[in-house]
Amino acid sequence: MTSPPARTSRIGSLLLGIVVGILVTAVGVWVAMPRLMLTTHESRYDDVETTCQELKKAAEAAGWVVPAIRDMNASMAKQGVQHEGPVRIVELCKATYAHEVLSDNPEVSTLMPCALGVYAGGDGKVYVSGMNMGLMGRMFGGTVGEVMGGKVAGEEQKILAAVVRQ
Repeated sequence: MTSPPARTSRIGSLLLGIVVGILVTAVGVWVAMPRLMLTTHESRYDDVETTCQELKKAAEAAGWVVPAIRDMNASMAKQGVQHEGPVRIVELCKATYAHEVLSDNPEVSTLMPCALGVYAGGDGKVYVSGMNMGLMGRMFGGTVGEVMGGKVAGEEQKILAAVVRQ
């Protein structure tokens, strides 16, 4: 039979192992989340403006509306800040999806409309970035998960396929 001090030592080691495991997992998630939350794709086009226009065409062909293509350089310049390299934000909206999400979760309005960033990288290539809608939807669950993680994520991939290098 195990003596009480030996049993206490094993229980203490087990608890310490559990705590260390939880901490290592938490740090791993903390480090990985930024990379997992954003997706970045290389554009098949050599310039930001063409990439934006082709994204707009693909989105509209898929039944989406593009309410704006925001010129972040011009916006910053109005406030006296010069930014190297062009950066644009292509806003995307599909009213039926927005209605589904906002009917159950109006607080998610902060994530709407969907947006894709288009920018020139320092390597001379153009990139398209966006939120990882599939992962975000799974994190929220419910209607948000169904719409953003399912329908929006699937359609966004089709829209991106028109401009990203395969």
